[in-house]
Amino acid sequence: MLEQYLPFVGLIIFGNIENLVLSSQGVVAGVNPIKLGIASIICVSMWLIIGTFGTQLLIDYVDFINFIGGLAIFVLGLQAMIQSVRGE
Repeated sequence: MLEQYLPFVGLIIFGNIENLVLSSQGVVAGVNPIKLGIASIICVSMWLIIGTFGTQLLIDYVDFINFIGGLAIFVLGLQAMIQSVRGE
């Protein structure tokens, strides 16, 4: 069963790192940590469900999904870093 998820290991690892970056950015911006935590748990749970069923349906497109997911993680991380350097 776990073999079908192996092509997505990179997205899982870097997606979790990106979630930590965005959460820390929210804390630095002064967002209520409880609301941020609840929103983060909801989003992670939603992505777990989508990822579980989506993987079973779209395993033939793993290369495309990895590219788009990696690009999104890179863009969001770059955006977060630029905002933190600027002090926004």
